[in-house]
Amino acid sequence: MNEESGKFRHRHEEQEQTHVASGQQQAVHEFATAEELIRHDAAQTEVPAAIAEKVRTSLQKEAPPKPWWKRVFNR
Repeated sequence: MNEESGKFRHRHEEQEQTHVASGQQQAVHEFATAEELIRHDAAQTEVPAAIAEKVRTSLQKEAPPKPWWKRVFNR
């Protein structure tokens, strides 16, 4: 186990050196809430067209929701 952790440490150090040597810096974002994180991620992530189309057709097949008063009084 000690040998494995040594290999991991060595690999991690190599990655750090490569990252620093390439001059790449990532911007650090701090989020106050999970919702902010999700909104940020959604803004950065592009949904593939095939998936967007599947979701769109699936939502069209759904029955429209009943009004709340029908759900409460028609039981």
